[in-house]
Order: sequence, then structure tokens, then C-alpha cells
Amino acid sequence: MVKTKTAIKIRKAHRYLGFFLGIQFLMWTISGMYFSWTDIDEIHGDHFKKDSPEQTAFTNLLGSSQLGLQEPIKSLELLEIADAPYYWINETALYNSLTGARKVELTEREAVQVAERYMLSDLEFDQIQRIEAVGEHHEYRGRPLPAYEISYKSDKNLKAYVAIENGAFQIVRYRDWRWFDFLWMTHTMDYQGRDNFNTIVLRAFSLLGLITVLSGFLLWFTSSPTVRKIKN
Repeated sequence: MVKTKTAIKIRKAHRYLGFFLGIQFLMWTISGMYFSWTDIDEIHGDHFKKDSPEQTAFTNLLGSSQLGLQEPIKSLELLEIADAPYYWINETALYNSLTGARKVELTEREAVQVAERYMLSDLEFDQIQRIEAVGEHHEYRGRPLPAYEISYKSDKNLKAYVAIENGAFQIVRYRDWRWFDFLWMTHTMDYQGRDNFNTIVLRAFSLLGLITVLSGFLLWFTSSPTVRKIKN
């Protein structure tokens, strides 16, 4: 039978581990419940966007040989910006597909028009601002910069982002997504990029959590009257 002093040490270890890990266990539980009760498409803001943006059909587009390019084409994408067609070539240069003129960057008016193609028509525009750089915790992290941040009049602080270099619509962000992002951070314990499941912090807490559970089983074993009867 386990000695009394050993049982006391096990009990103390279990108590202190539980106290130390309790907050993180609580966050894991709360975030897990939130994830299981939410629709990920709604979190992404899909309900603020049109089911399928109307695609304009263009004719009489220039061929690549008419653009006067100095470098060979590795990639080419046809984009629509403010009702006009553009070639996005090698992910670096934007050319008007009708005139061949190179476009340096989007204007604010054009960015709003791009957003209008994707966002619901009943949303009311509020303001637009240019962003050159973002921090590691910004909601637009990991996306092309510079970009325009387009805000809409809404109690959910709704924003859409459009890349300035090629006019491509990027993402929608609003209040519920920001809650999701915060809870996801506490769930993965990746306080920088959010999606790294191999951080030292997460590994340490997972290991300590396992030890806490095992110490609980051991505590039950050492203090259970049933086990004592069997031992005797």
C-alpha cells in the first residue's frame, strides 16, 4: 500500500498542476465548444458575399505578343477591375487587356468597385484606407500588400480587403471572425501565426495535462476504499 507521505505528495502535485493548467484547460474547452457550435463558412463572412460574382464577358482582347513584354510569360490570369479586363502576368505586372497599357496600382474608387462585385449590394460603404504593412496579429496577415481596407456601416465592424497591385478581392473580416481568431490562438497556443501545432508551449502544456490526468488516476488509486479492501 502507498505510504501516507507519498499519497500526500501525489495529492499536492495533482492540486498544483490542476491550478496551474486550469485556465488553459478552460480556454481549450471554451474554444472547442465555440468551434463546434459555429458555421465555418459564416465565420469566413461568406454570408456577406454574393453567391457568385457576375463575370463580364470580354472580346477583342490583345494577344501577349502585343504587350511588348521583355520577359517570357510564366503565368497569366485574366482579372476584371472596374468593368475592364486586365492581364496579371507572372504575378508581378498588370496590363490592360484592351489597350496594352501597364497599370501600376489600383485607385480607391476601383477598389470599391471590385469589392462591390463580391459583397452584397445592400451593404453600405463607410470608408476606405490604404495599408502598407500589418503586424503578426493583424486580421489581414499573410496576404498581399499593399492593400485597401474597405469598411462598411455595420454593428459587426465589417471590412473587406482588396490587393492594390492586381485588384484581386482578398478576404472579409468582421466581429465573429475576430472572436474565432482569438479563441483559435488560445486553442493552438500559437501566439504568433495561430496555426502552428508544434510550439514548445503547446507541447509542454499537453504533457503537463497528461501528467495531471495520470496523477488524478493515481490519487484515486491511493485513496480509494475499494482498492484498500482488495489490497487487504
